[in-house]
Amino acid sequence: MSTSWILLAYGGSLFLSIALLLWLHPRAWYWHLLSLTAALALGFIPIPPSIGSGPDFDLIVGFAFTLLFVWGAGGLAAPLFLHRHHEHEHP
Repeated sequence: MSTSWILLAYGGSLFLSIALLLWLHPRAWYWHLLSLTAALALGFIPIPPSIGSGPDFDLIVGFAFTLLFVWGAGGLAAPLFLHRHHEHEHP
């Protein structure tokens, strides 16, 4: 498999997850926690060869893992970095 396909897949996954965070804004914390849990399950649980194997399948799983992990972690970390300015009414 060409290195450019790998860079395109992982770069696209990073771009898509960050774009979703910026466009849709972080959702409720439990959706991001569920996304992190799904990413870790996808990354740590061995996938049987009968479901899929080979470099193409690994690239698809890596794309999904990166998308879920970055979106989940970014959504949970967003309140730490985003400061929402609330205008207070002065009497």
